[in-house]
Amino acid sequence: MAATERQRDGKRLIGGPGILLVWLYGVMVVGAVSRSAYQIATEFDRAPLPYTLSAIAGVVYGFITYTLVRGGETARRVALVCCAAELVGVLAVGTWTLVEPSAFPDTTVWSDFGMGYLFIPVLLPLSALFWLRRARAA
Repeated sequence: MAATERQRDGKRLIGGPGILLVWLYGVMVVGAVSRSAYQIATEFDRAPLPYTLSAIAGVVYGFITYTLVRGGETARRVALVCCAAELVGVLAVGTWTLVEPSAFPDTTVWSDFGMGYLFIPVLLPLSALFWLRRARAA
């Protein structure tokens, strides 16, 4: 694929609402990674599962941000799969924290479906999936 074609495809993913998605995913990367890094470094023995899940969420957010910025059809497909996996993770962890709260002595980014993050963790993948499906048709 020529560089100009890749640039055009990349702009298609981050044009319009895609810019907002990149910005929100970027904010979530910083929030999830910084929070989990601090918690893992200072109190990992207190709640290893939640802190590890927050770190995984940060990595997932970072990868989705990268694919959105990179653009192109392959990146769009990869982002689509990652956003679907993110949504499954949010729903699984959110449900798990409600059903078995004792497994989570501290919260994760995805606890209670992202309530501590204004439910952005559950709304973001839904929005991204919608945008990425629309971007294919454009």
